[in-house]
Amino acid sequence: MVTNEVTKEQIWKLFADVNNWHNWDTAIESAKIEGPFEAGNHFMLRPKGGPDVKIKLLETIENEMYVDVTEFPLAKMYDKHLFEDTPEGLRITNTIWVKGILSFIWVKLVAQKIVNDTPADMLKQIKAAKNL
Repeated sequence: MVTNEVTKEQIWKLFADVNNWHNWDTAIESAKIEGPFEAGNHFMLRPKGGPDVKIKLLETIENEMYVDVTEFPLAKMYDKHLFEDTPEGLRITNTIWVKGILSFIWVKLVAQKIVNDTPADMLKQIKAAKNL
């Protein structure tokens, strides 16, 4: 998605403030991080109607991108968020992939819903980031 409504600094600030994700992401009950939003740290996320999930930050480049991983039985789901300035505006890209023996199950149970919801979620993120 490309937008001229927010900067990559605003989007980064939105994502780095994990403890307030519930204010703009209607699919989660809560998210909690202790310490900085940086590689090596992790946060706990509770989807609506679901159990707490531990998500580890694998790579972070402030205002540019982050990659996280969620471990499931016999599979791992990776999620890369990329924020790029282009002549057309800020390009926001979210790439999800699942690896492991049972990856096909976790794609069906979790990843596909995230992918399906991504366009609407990005609009919510842009709206929320405009206020930062």
